[in-house]
Amino acid sequence: MGVSGAMAAISAGSNIVGGISSKSAADNAAEKAQAAANFNAGIIERDIGLLEKQRGIINTQFGIDNKRSLSAFNREVQGTVIASAGYAGYEISEGTPLEILRSNAREMDYQLAVGEFNNEVANLQISDAQEDSRLNAELTRMSGQATGMQLKAEGRASLISGIGAGAKSAYNSGLF
Repeated sequence: MGVSGAMAAISAGSNIVGGISSKSAADNAAEKAQAAANFNAGIIERDIGLLEKQRGIINTQFGIDNKRSLSAFNREVQGTVIASAGYAGYEISEGTPLEILRSNAREMDYQLAVGEFNNEVANLQISDAQEDSRLNAELTRMSGQATGMQLKAEGRASLISGIGAGAKSAYNSGLF
């Protein structure tokens, strides 16, 4: 076999080992890419829980605001009408004082309805943000998977190329 045959065998073996090494490195990089994507997706999904806590705070505050508004309305607005009418000697169960109380109550009902609508809008926005976070996390995982598949394909191509180059070198040197 001589020196040239030995060099050809070494060259062929080197090409094959290089291909195997490239494949191994690509597989390792693919695992790391998927792990990084999963980590990033976990961070994104953390926002879903934070948004749910935000929803709880908003809804609790909405309930507190309604109770306080009703209490203030009854005490300050309606109470003032009742006290003023009574002080002036008017009967509050009929006529103008009653119309004023009804008008005030309608306005309070409107204000409560607006508050409820705004609370619903805030809850819808939170739900939308949660779904957006879920989709971003899924997209991040899919991106990691695609990167991993690309890296593995490049590793397989390097392995095939290394084996092919090694076989060609061995064939050209007359080892086969």
